[in-house]
Amino acid sequence: MEKRVIARQAYVDEIDDGAGRPRGVLQWPPPRGRFRYARRLPLTDLAPWITHFWMVSWDLRGLGPYQQETLPHPNVHVVFEEGASQVNGVATGRFTRVLSGKSQVFGIKFKPGGFRPILGKPLSTITNRSLPARHLLGPPAEELETLVAQGSSEAALISAASCWLRSILPAPDPAIAEVDRLVANILEDPEILTVDELVNRTGVSKRSLQRMFRDYVGVPPKWVIRRYRLHELVGRLDAGVPLNWSQVALDLGYFDQAHLVNDFRSVTGYSPRQYQRRLQSTGSSHS
Repeated sequence: MEKRVIARQAYVDEIDDGAGRPRGVLQWPPPRGRFRYARRLPLTDLAPWITHFWMVSWDLRGLGPYQQETLPHPNVHVVFEEGASQVNGVATGRFTRVLSGKSQVFGIKFKPGGFRPILGKPLSTITNRSLPARHLLGPPAEELETLVAQGSSEAALISAASCWLRSILPAPDPAIAEVDRLVANILEDPEILTVDELVNRTGVSKRSLQRMFRDYVGVPPKWVIRRYRLHELVGRLDAGVPLNWSQVALDLGYFDQAHLVNDFRSVTGYSPRQYQRRLQSTGSSHS
């Protein structure tokens, strides 16, 4: 397990080996206050459906609110917190959340397609939607929400969530494994810049890709490609090194710099240069 403390911030994250670093974070915690983020891998029997469990806790008492901002991934999250537990479909825009006071949130990040057997219908039906977890999942959601409200330990929450998942999940679905493989290819191969390139590298037809992504992911494959390339741009901006914008645009599959800037602004609300200035003004460090 990796554990680190970000300099000048009372921020600790604890991430299981192999669980991956956070990507697409646009706004990290401010210098004041206390934050903790944990990311835990599921046991082997749940791995066909679950990417990881996560928990965020914070203490901002006596301080102003903090607005968290991220570029979401192509995954459904089920999030448990006191009075506001939700099932969050894939968000195609920037995700924002205002944190204040002292509290904690526990979440389950499903693999692309992993929530499909629980929802029982195409994931495109909940894209850009947040649904009350109690209405969709019933008593187990209420029980987990109560555990979060009581300040239960991370281990207790993971144990309760795992028992619930084992009671409802069917046998592994080969289609989920295939979709997960396709999304992983896009994430891990920065040279996949178009759907045609994805077709060439995977051997899956464009029509099949469109159908599978609509049903099991909730967004088209082109969206996933663009989102992960924008994650790469955020990473380059966070590194603080000078960029050749024309070359960066080509590297990320854009016709020119203007198209890249417009796409970044439409999703994040900032131009790349505005985002850089924002990092400099807040002294944020993602390393």
